[in-house]
Amino acid sequence: MIRDLLLPDMLIEGVQMASVLLLAPLLTGLVRKVKARLQRRQGPPLMQPYRDLRRLLGKEVVLADNASWLFRVAPYMIFAVTWVAASLIPTFATGLLFSWSGDLIAITALLGSARFMQALAGMDIGTSFGGIGSSREVMIASLAEPAMLMIVLTVALVAGSTQLSTIAVFLASPEAGLRVSLALALIAFIIVALAENARIPVDNPATHLELTMVHEAMVLEYSGRHLAMIDLASFLKLLLYISLIGCLFFPFGIAQTGSGLQHHLVALALWLVKLTIGGVFLGVFEMSIAKMRVFRVPNFLGAAFMLGLLGVLLLFVSQGM
Repeated sequence: MIRDLLLPDMLIEGVQMASVLLLAPLLTGLVRKVKARLQRRQGPPLMQPYRDLRRLLGKEVVLADNASWLFRVAPYMIFAVTWVAASLIPTFATGLLFSWSGDLIAITALLGSARFMQALAGMDIGTSFGGIGSSREVMIASLAEPAMLMIVLTVALVAGSTQLSTIAVFLASPEAGLRVSLALALIAFIIVALAENARIPVDNPATHLELTMVHEAMVLEYSGRHLAMIDLASFLKLLLYISLIGCLFFPFGIAQTGSGLQHHLVALALWLVKLTIGGVFLGVFEMSIAKMRVFRVPNFLGAAFMLGLLGVLLLFVSQGM
């Protein structure tokens, strides 16, 4: 009987893990396509990220003479950690087999460890570009993580838990209602997501200018399958943050524990719609704003921290009335 109960959960968990892995390049292709169409260009096809990954996987790896074991292992570790973090998010179903480990703080820690490994790998060979990119990445992380913790605290105070399945179920219920604190947390989370994914206005993923690079500066020395793993991890990270926005702030349609196959299929379709809307909005936003200078990034992320802190204070004030 226990086996019969576990098999559907394992199947849904496997579908979720495969879905985030297979759809991540498509989401990046959608963003690129939207930006190209807004520039009145044909742009690359939606499947171009898959072709790029296949091409990189077929190329030979070129390593520097002084590259250590860390430089070789880091791409696989970054990919694995990011994939695990993306798979723990209840994208279209809650109460899955590993939902107990889908905690906001745990996901933040996983993403922090992946960032730490990438910064170390960027400095491993000792090139100037790698050092610049790593230092900027750590600077952005030191500002983004406090803002992220304020957002986690806001959502946890509203839902009474940091577990994503519990948060999604509570916020989808009528008991949650409309709260100003959640609106502030949403704006702060979008700012953090832009910074964490090296998107405009913090960074431009399409440029290779040495004065503006952050993420690209750390991966310039990678090639072949190592670069494919890092690119796929960045695709997964973008999908992760858009899925988190859907789970935390727009949890409607997520299938709950005990739902039938029809509910799960509808929830999967709604998740795809959320990803599409998120990708389109990201493309439009990046075409509507210019990249800011590096020394203005602390002010940008400081605004996210203040919005998260204001959301927490509003919750305490409203509870005290």
